Amino acid sequence: MIKEVIIYTDGACSGNPGPGGWGAVLIFGDNIKEISGYSSETTNNIMELTAAIESLKLIKQTCSIKIYTDSVYVKNGMTVWINNWKKNGWRTANKKLVKNMQIWIELDMLCKQHAVSWFWIKGHSDNYYNNRADFLAVQAVKNNQ
Repeated sequence: MIKEVIIYTDGACSGNPGPGGWGAVLIFGDNIKEISGYSSETTNNIMELTAAIESLKLIKQTCSIKIYTDSVYVKNGMTVWINNWKKNGWRTANKKLVKNMQIWIELDMLCKQHAVSWFWIKGHSDNYYNNRADFLAVQAVKNNQ
């Protein structure tokens, strides 16, 4: 039986661009792991993507993964836009290169190792794990300034 992992991700940026952080909460059965990181010069979108990437890097065997993000950019990128980007040579509908292309490519490659489902969740609402991921991302910035 394939194992299921639930992941909540978030990114934060102090200025956009500026110092940024990302946070994630990974849930596997009764086990909960929290991870976070920091970048001195980044954007909020890059931090949102990085939270998902770093989470997936931790999972060493093929799993069914549900990723919850409060980023419409990440959710739509992985569920709506990415197939056309790839078909069009990583170009948008108006023929421009996709922003953060290398990061999207890395995320796409990591997702191919698993059965990943993407879900949008309203940020700063009443979901404990989403709020926890946000806290980790914000703390990563605060702890490094």
